[in-house]
Amino acid sequence: MGEENKKNFWSIGKQAFKNWINTDATTLAASVAYYAIFALPAILLIVINIAGSLFGQAAVKGEISSQLSSILGADTAQQLQTLIENASVNSSSPIMTIIGIVVLVVSATGLFIHLQKALNRIWEVKTKPETGIVKKLLNRTASFGVIILIGLLLLASILLTTALSVFSDFIIKNLPSYAIYLFYAISFLVSFGLIIVLFALIYKILPDVKIKWRSVWRGAIFTAFLFMLGKFAMSYYFGHFNPGSAYGAAGTIILTLLWIYYSCLLLFYGAAFTQVYAKEHNHPIKPNSYSLKTEPCPS
Repeated sequence: MGEENKKNFWSIGKQAFKNWINTDATTLAASVAYYAIFALPAILLIVINIAGSLFGQAAVKGEISSQLSSILGADTAQQLQTLIENASVNSSSPIMTIIGIVVLVVSATGLFIHLQKALNRIWEVKTKPETGIVKKLLNRTASFGVIILIGLLLLASILLTTALSVFSDFIIKNLPSYAIYLFYAISFLVSFGLIIVLFALIYKILPDVKIKWRSVWRGAIFTAFLFMLGKFAMSYYFGHFNPGSAYGAAGTIILTLLWIYYSCLLLFYGAAFTQVYAKEHNHPIKPNSYSLKTEPCPS
């Protein structure tokens, strides 16, 4: 990275931090984390059914448990799995089954609608007051689309994990010892790429804005980098300090809230970075047909 590019990067980062503070990102993150506690079992259940229909629910549950355990610890992951099982839709009545599915979808998509409102605020737009049921249905559809994409990305992650397990044994037996490190590096880059795609789709699909893909990808890469660093930091923090232990039976909820809260802070800072980057490169983020431009938050 050249000296001029470094200065430009730090300039964008500092301005993004100011915008992040001015939009009260901590309150927005706390709000989303609160709604996420109620929506998380429904989201995971839908993801398990989507990805499980292609790869088997046992494999999907195992991958989710592995990912949660790596951050929150095995005990918390197990308790979250129990929540998922309790949220399952099992009824002999077709009507009750349909009602249960509708409740799950509404609960799951509600989180992304609150996430959409937060991103709209950061990107200085708001929904037009006169928009009605059509916009609400579009919001739910976009939110459900993101959940489906999460399921597909999880499926890709499972395939990657399976390939890693199969080929690592082959590499150890047939190739030089350094080859296994190269293989793990490639698998890390693929996982990193999946996270970039997820953030790019969130930035592109959810907010009520028109934004160029170039700015979206830059912001998604930056956010994914922050997220990976944050994941390692949170995993270390939860593993060594166990902040949920002081809350007894409520420890699972506290740890999950903290994890979602910190993740949202990083997501919103990435959104602020994306906004500043877009402005600096003459790719302004414009409101779509359902939204209006708002006044910037005071500095």
